[in-house]
Amino acid sequence: MGTASTAAVRLSRFFFVWGISMALFSCAGTRPTNLGLTDGRLAACPSSPNCVSSDAAVSDTTHYVAPLVLATDPATAWRAAGQVVTRQPRTQIIEESPEYLYAECTSARMGFVDDLELNLRPAEGVIAVRSASRIGYGDLGVNRKRVEDVRGALIAEGVVRPGPERR
Repeated sequence: MGTASTAAVRLSRFFFVWGISMALFSCAGTRPTNLGLTDGRLAACPSSPNCVSSDAAVSDTTHYVAPLVLATDPATAWRAAGQVVTRQPRTQIIEESPEYLYAECTSARMGFVDDLELNLRPAEGVIAVRSASRIGYGDLGVNRKRVEDVRGALIAEGVVRPGPERR
């Protein structure tokens, strides 16, 4: 078998494996039924390390992420939060109310869908946040990075405080 033939076989195998991988892994999964607020809290993260939440215990270093601490009035911060989420790549807001926002975030390469939730808590002076993968076990830090990107954008707009996390 010549070099060209070997290369063609390898290339066709690559595309076959790639096609099968895309069929198996490029899926959105089904929308979770536990989203939203229950007793004023966001859903608990599963035991897998593909979810972060400000409602997780501070001692749960795998899942805990600090809430967004308001630096301005709640209405202004909430408007800005919605705008920041809207600007995130491949993100679509599915549900929005005066104190709750739910968005679906799709990965660029494999089409995985993650669920992002924000909950304005004016009495606490925070926006609680949760970001979770629908499928798989790990997320390579994608959900934590998403939350920190939102936090960074809101800090830049002056509506969220940087610095020590408050719980």
